[in-house]
Amino acid sequence: MELNRIIAVRNNKTVYRDGKKVYKVFDQSYSKADVLNEALNQARIEETGLNIPKVLEVTVIDGKWTIVSDYIKGKTLASLMKENPEKKEEYLNLFVDLQLTMHSKVCPGLNKLRDKMNRKISETDLSATARYDLHTRLDSMPKHNKVCHGDFNPSNIIIKDDGTPYILDWSHATQGNASADAARTYLLFWLDGDIDGAKKYLDLFCRKSNTAKQYVQKWMPIVAASQMVKGNAHEREFLHSWIDVVDYE
Repeated sequence: MELNRIIAVRNNKTVYRDGKKVYKVFDQSYSKADVLNEALNQARIEETGLNIPKVLEVTVIDGKWTIVSDYIKGKTLASLMKENPEKKEEYLNLFVDLQLTMHSKVCPGLNKLRDKMNRKISETDLSATARYDLHTRLDSMPKHNKVCHGDFNPSNIIIKDDGTPYILDWSHATQGNASADAARTYLLFWLDGDIDGAKKYLDLFCRKSNTAKQYVQKWMPIVAASQMVKGNAHEREFLHSWIDVVDYE
């Protein structure tokens, strides 16, 4: 085993490839419980039949917790969108179809999205009044149990050479309301600076899922608040503006 081929660097983790295996190596500051929870999420999602890299083992390398998974050869949907801008709408259609397939699954062992959102809202630096309003809004939303990714964006989709899509990174997976997951994806397009992509994505999601756009928009302040906990200073300022606004264009 030679971990010298880096294929991705994220906050607190580095992803290496060694042959047909991928090693996600977490910094020593990373919570052991969070690493084990991510591996458990991934193992549980395998059982739904979705195309995802299979967990092979959880181990410790040089004192760092590591998740070992299958290597999926291909390109991310984000890369394909940049390389072929003329095909972006085609890729967005594929992206939404894949998300809807995921939302059609149930996985009772996953943590509940509602519990996670309530916890994140409580951890923000928002005023007590704002937190109360957000908790109340969240409590009023319909309770579902669909598989939600929590970080569904084009960089977490790998398209194999034969066209088969695979969904990566299940660290934020929960069970809950699909429209909350869609609101999060919409927000991620905005944070990436792709406003046009965000609008086209939301239009496609609502049309294909027969969901009112206003319903997804009701989730946006809740999702923005939960994102604030880990966002950088610039992101937090932007997210504050989303929390203060109830009606969206």
